[in-house]
Amino acid sequence: MMNENDKTEILEPVETPAENITEPSKDGRKCPKWLLPLVAAVCAVILVVAGIIGWNAYSGAKLAEAKEACATAADTVRNNANEYNALLNGDAADAAAVKAEQVKDSKTVESLGKELKAMAPEYEGCVAENAQGLDAATVKLNEQADWYETHEKSLTKAVRAVAESKAAKRLDDAKTNLTAKLDEASKLLADSDGKVADNATRDALSNAIDAANGLKDGNDPAKIDGARKTLEDAINGVNASVQAKTDADARAAAAAAAAAQAQAQAQSTYSGVSSYSGGAYRRTEGSTSGSNTYRGTTSGGSGPAAAAPKPNLNGAYGCTEDCYVPPNNLIQH
Repeated sequence: MMNENDKTEILEPVETPAENITEPSKDGRKCPKWLLPLVAAVCAVILVVAGIIGWNAYSGAKLAEAKEACATAADTVRNNANEYNALLNGDAADAAAVKAEQVKDSKTVESLGKELKAMAPEYEGCVAENAQGLDAATVKLNEQADWYETHEKSLTKAVRAVAESKAAKRLDDAKTNLTAKLDEASKLLADSDGKVADNATRDALSNAIDAANGLKDGNDPAKIDGARKTLEDAINGVNASVQAKTDADARAAAAAAAAAQAQAQAQSTYSGVSSYSGGAYRRTEGSTSGSNTYRGTTSGGSGPAAAAPKPNLNGAYGCTEDCYVPPNNLIQH
């Protein structure tokens, strides 16, 4: 028999709050209801943090990419600008000094002037602090790089056009000058025949003419100018030889004229005829009209050798105290 002490007390079940009731899990265990919201909240926080971290990472990568692209664009601008400025301060500056009258086509000078007036863009660089600003700067820098590249090509073309037009004008001038000099040389060669002191100068001129004729239709202005210079030297040589012969002929003519004049004067002075017959002396001069006559007696023998006195220079014969007085040739006592 079971006594009262051995009886087990049957306890009544205890009621629990509804919010603490858990639902059985899949494995049969029960979980608190508050656990699911907590887990969800934690997951949400984790997602937010992950999103922030991811966005920051994305933004950082985007910023780095934008900086790199902007830096590349800036380098391109600097390189293109340097090439353009080197041309602008070099060949373009030299071409700008060429005048319209120095070229065959003056429009090339006008075109170059327009190119030189182009305003280069102002460089700003990569100064933005965010990717959006850097992207905008990159776009602008790329436009500037294109401007420099385009204008460097157009300026090069304009400079080349001026240089080619100047070279064409030089060639035309060289040919024109050579042709004119050839005409002068050919005429001189014909006119100087027999009029030079040294005929070798005419041979040199003839050779220069032949050489110039072989170059007058060429395309090298330096060679054409050289042929013209050779012609000028040959022309100067012939002219000098003609002048030398002219001077020599003039001196010879002057000498001959002086000799003839001297001979004529000598003949005029000493062309008189003297005669003596008996006791009279007669002198007749070609330069005076009339005659001087002296008649006198001789002392001594009757022969002419013993009695004839020497005539004096005045045309009188033995005149001592009695002399004739011109122009009547009368004897004075």
